Amino acid sequence: MSGVPGRSTIRVAGGQGFWGDDLEAPVRQVEGGPIDYLMLDYLAEVTMSILQKQRARDPDAGYARDFVPLMERIFPVCAERGIRVVTNAGGVNPEACARALVEAGRAAGAGGRACVGMVAGDDLMDRLDPLLAAGHELRNLETGEPLASVRDRIESANAYLGAGPIVEALRRGAHLVVTGRATDTALTYAPMIHEFGWAGDAYDQLGSGVVAGHINECGAQCTGGNCQVEWWTLPDPAGVGYPIIEAESGGGFTVTKHPGTGGRITPAVVAEQLVYEMGDPANYITPDVIADFTTIHLEAVGEDRVRVFGVRGRPPTDQLKVSIAYMAGYKAVGTLVYSWPDAVEKARLADRVLRERLDRLGLRFAEIRTELIGWNATHGPLAGAPDPEAPEVEFRIAVRGQDREAVERFTREIAPLVLNGPPTVTGFAGGRPRAQEIMAYWPALIPKSEVYPHLRVEVLEV
Repeated sequence: MSGVPGRSTIRVAGGQGFWGDDLEAPVRQVEGGPIDYLMLDYLAEVTMSILQKQRARDPDAGYARDFVPLMERIFPVCAERGIRVVTNAGGVNPEACARALVEAGRAAGAGGRACVGMVAGDDLMDRLDPLLAAGHELRNLETGEPLASVRDRIESANAYLGAGPIVEALRRGAHLVVTGRATDTALTYAPMIHEFGWAGDAYDQLGSGVVAGHINECGAQCTGGNCQVEWWTLPDPAGVGYPIIEAESGGGFTVTKHPGTGGRITPAVVAEQLVYEMGDPANYITPDVIADFTTIHLEAVGEDRVRVFGVRGRPPTDQLKVSIAYMAGYKAVGTLVYSWPDAVEKARLADRVLRERLDRLGLRFAEIRTELIGWNATHGPLAGAPDPEAPEVEFRIAVRGQDREAVERFTREIAPLVLNGPPTVTGFAGGRPRAQEIMAYWPALIPKSEVYPHLRVEVLEV
């Protein structure tokens, strides 16, 4: 199951696009046909802060818990078919995740037949104060503000690691590699580097690997899910297939899926995924290479087969991105539904009444925001002339601020509108809304020399 020198193609299947994606997708990927690697992407920016809170309550928590029983389920078939798994399910506690995976492997009967590789070193929480003291201001990439301004409210801080530690784990024989905050794309192109022996300066091949990873990272979003391209004609959307990257040693690759699965793979569908979360297309920056998405060529080469080629890459920067989450106050959201006739006017009156009552109570918030779902929420008031006679609208009002008590008081002012507000209200169920902490995102950069990834490879033993 280690890399084969001179291997010309490998198949890297995507099985999860986020924590909460279809739990059966990885099973279908390993059982539905031949693959060499299974890539599972669990992490988003907000996920890290959630996991950090879980770890604060329980030192053995802080990773994607549903990943472990999944692996216990598919360990036997992966071992039998030589499928290697690469995932960032380790979250903020890859060490605990690796320990749980060892136990899951034993329970699945994989003892002596599998190795777990664990990559850590991305978590910077314990090093923030020394880094700041050394002059690394970790300024917000959007505002330029130094991190010191929110230091006392930080919940998580993780650098985005590249493919290097994953490749090393694979080289040491790991059959399952679990990381913390590795870049989403690295989970796909690290196996390519390992199998094809790409050098660190093979920028065109690495850039192509990044594009493959970008296509692969969101699961069924590149096979027709969440897609605008003739979505009403999508074959078998209930059984939509997940992507498989057929990678070539020269850098080109083909996007496909298992035969008989639902969904559709065409150049248009793949192109829609390519522009997902896209900044400057000529400068898609990763720790290993800068990929130029303007050089991508797409070609249909068969049913549900799109070949991607021509990608160019450039040398990487000397910095890593850091994802930081900090507590930014509290929020609460309340909703009521108003029905015809005059649904919009009733909802507007409810908004005015509620705001006046909040003002009379002396409650002040950083922001109060109202949307009328079904009338102006998705496209806003300037997107045309919404139907003034909408049969029903959902009145949704949200507040945010630093004073939790004020936010809590707001939550008690929604229900009274049922009897003392405009008529024809419905849709109030589940009790009053709750005040919730707001986790804000703080992107920053740090020199690569300040991040020290490390890994451990452990052989499963019964």
